[in-house]
Amino acid sequence: MSARERVLSRVRDAVARRERTEHPGGFDGWRPAPYDGRVAESGGPVEGFAAMLEAAGGEVIRQPTVTAAAVWLADFASAYESATVGATVPTELHPVLAVAPPVSAALGVSMARAAIGETGSLLMDARDGRRSQLLAPTHVVFVRAVDVHATFRDALLAVRLDLPSAIGLHSGPSKSADIGHIMVKGVHGPGRLVAIVIGA
Repeated sequence: MSARERVLSRVRDAVARRERTEHPGGFDGWRPAPYDGRVAESGGPVEGFAAMLEAAGGEVIRQPTVTAAAVWLADFASAYESATVGATVPTELHPVLAVAPPVSAALGVSMARAAIGETGSLLMDARDGRRSQLLAPTHVVFVRAVDVHATFRDALLAVRLDLPSAIGLHSGPSKSADIGHIMVKGVHGPGRLVAIVIGA
């Protein structure tokens, strides 16, 4: 028996002898009631998401339809020379700009799988393209209002049947105060994050 087989045998034996325990159940979140996307004071998950993301320095814009969001994007993107677009972004939400690699694009455009009311986070899919999400100085992220969930647990349950190899949680523009306690934006990713919530 090889050393590897001996180690695996000991692990299997230990697992077989381990006492079984019941699953502890769902985690209900950690925010106090005013920040919980499920309570009336916050106005629901979308309002909770907007409040939390804006408190972290992000921007949130509501658009009623994909067509309205495309019109908004055309106007917004006119200030930029080039863009990198995530693989999951619908064609109608592509900016009319020169396409550039993520490392040199002025604008990144992505589609979030979900958003989270309790933390103000966008749940980003690695299949969209991590470089498009992280390298452009300005990042526009579309998310459908129906995909904004009250809690992180709710968001994970909603996407559980189609999980990518990795997910990212984007909760505002990149920022750091590591050096001299001076806040600097755009250190480890986009310095500007704009979330466009589509739908009622």
